[in-house]
Amino acid sequence: MNRPPGPWNRPPRRDAAGPYGERRPRGAGPAPGREQGGDTPAARAQNEELRVHGLNAVRAVFARRPQAIRKLYLAEARIPALQPLLKWCVAHRIGYRVVEDGDLQKLAASAHHEGVVADVLREAPVPLSTWLRDLPAGPCCALWLDGVGNPHNFGAILRSAAHFGVGAILLPKDSPLALSGAAARVAEGGAEAVPLVRLGRADNALAQLRGAGFALAATVVDGGGDAFATPLPPRLVYVMGAEGEGMDRAFAQACDLRLSIPGTGAVESLNVAAATAVFLAAWARTRHG
Repeated sequence: MNRPPGPWNRPPRRDAAGPYGERRPRGAGPAPGREQGGDTPAARAQNEELRVHGLNAVRAVFARRPQAIRKLYLAEARIPALQPLLKWCVAHRIGYRVVEDGDLQKLAASAHHEGVVADVLREAPVPLSTWLRDLPAGPCCALWLDGVGNPHNFGAILRSAAHFGVGAILLPKDSPLALSGAAARVAEGGAEAVPLVRLGRADNALAQLRGAGFALAATVVDGGGDAFATPLPPRLVYVMGAEGEGMDRAFAQACDLRLSIPGTGAVESLNVAAATAVFLAAWARTRHG
């Protein structure tokens, strides 16, 4: 096989995003894997690149922004399925390497690599004002993630958001949440279909969204309107609360709607990713009759 030379002398970097499901206490210092100061060449490269694994996740990057791919590692069995990507790598002098399963596990830091790992340029979230400026007229649904941190939940939310045509994932100003390799794999390509939008101050973000015709719906475990029976506006932002703690009470009161998913009561509530899928299905149902 004709394999172009590449800079393979550096050790593989782990995904820069880190374990976002864990809250670090104040004063605990930088997260593992992040360098003090944050402005060395290694730190800049770590922040700019993301290690993606999983067949659909890598294919989605190749389909939407192939120029973001920097290096590729794959199992021999994946060569037939990834021929278009390999030909593109050869044509654009992007290094790739056929490696063993154990190497892929180390590169992905996961046994669920599905035979392919890619280092890609990270896509930075766009500012809310930019997203609103470029947003087409008409119905739109967005998700405001208020404290969601677990990467597998984030990946599942991205997958549901892509399935239901969500316009954006809105990230609070100080949220550490960012796309990780684990989230991209769970999203099954959805991470490339839904833009991430960075909010400013919460009060300014609320005013900007309402100025663009959006209503905000706080999703609460109980005490809200029936998610299936409440009339939903064509432009809606669902605010999904943190795992375990739920939404901030004052923030929920500042929203235009408070919605709950009716159930048997046999369990306290749904997982945040499962609840997101239910709320999005309720919104999609109103749009399609």
